[in-house]
Amino acid sequence: MSDEEYERLLDRAFSKMPKLAEAVSDFKIPAVDSLIQGNKTIIKNLSALADRARRNPDDIARYVSKELAVPVGVEDQRLVISGKFTPDDLNRRMQRYFEAYVLCKECHHPDSHLEVAGRGMFYFVCEACGARYGIKSY
Repeated sequence: MSDEEYERLLDRAFSKMPKLAEAVSDFKIPAVDSLIQGNKTIIKNLSALADRARRNPDDIARYVSKELAVPVGVEDQRLVISGKFTPDDLNRRMQRYFEAYVLCKECHHPDSHLEVAGRGMFYFVCEACGARYGIKSY
């Protein structure tokens, strides 16, 4: 069999194969449910956000505190933030958290966990594709 014939047969075989659909993830980042009381903003669905991210609520609270540069506290499954913040701003910050610390950069699946690497670093480990890379801690 010549190389040209082999190439032609190979092209024919590939043309007959069914097209693979893109892997569509049904994962949605939940919207932040917040309200402003006086000089404080309260995120009412902290436990839902933590469950969806498969992370500890205290870790999310620490991230929000660093991002907004204000003190926060966890009280009865709610996150109390010192200061007034709009829901759009909080949703943007939560989107960044999920993109940096929950969703895999390789396969975009949320099935992941963080391992402490020391000196302010984590290893991001994807359980879906096996990717492992270093990220800065929050």
